[in-house]
Amino acid sequence: MQIRLATSDDIPNIMQIVRRVVPLMRASGNLQWDDRYPNPEVFAQDVQLSQLWVADVDGTLAGMAAITTDQAPEYAQVGWDIHELAIVVHRIAVDPDFAGRGIAVALMQQAETVARERGIAKLRVDTNTQNQVTQRLFPKLGYTFAGEITLDFRPGLNFLCYEKQLS
Repeated sequence: MQIRLATSDDIPNIMQIVRRVVPLMRASGNLQWDDRYPNPEVFAQDVQLSQLWVADVDGTLAGMAAITTDQAPEYAQVGWDIHELAIVVHRIAVDPDFAGRGIAVALMQQAETVARERGIAKLRVDTNTQNQVTQRLFPKLGYTFAGEITLDFRPGLNFLCYEKQLS
């Protein structure tokens, strides 16, 4: 597996992963993503900002994650100082065909690599309250639960926030 920055040529394959993941998410009650979000424009912006990473397994995209410093204003609901620089993982997904093969772990480890390279000691992530997979994953990777928030751009949904402090 190779973790690398995404290119604009990857966006069609990324959208294929989204189209495969969204029905599974919705079937489990996780309404975080739908047919409008995330979309090619969001991923194109991530690519332009060099913040979209993909997991490439023998030439097939197995997953992606946006590794950013973008913090929602609502993060303040859990007491976080959103003006403090942090690496924040957004839009992480794994193709169902690659589930259980460490793709999400590798992408989260890439976030730590980016943080260390940039001299940033905090990592933050949020997930829908219905996303049981990430709720199990983040604590295993050393993230601490910080609280629950709402996000203005995803009305009616609640999100759990997690943070990790690098040494």
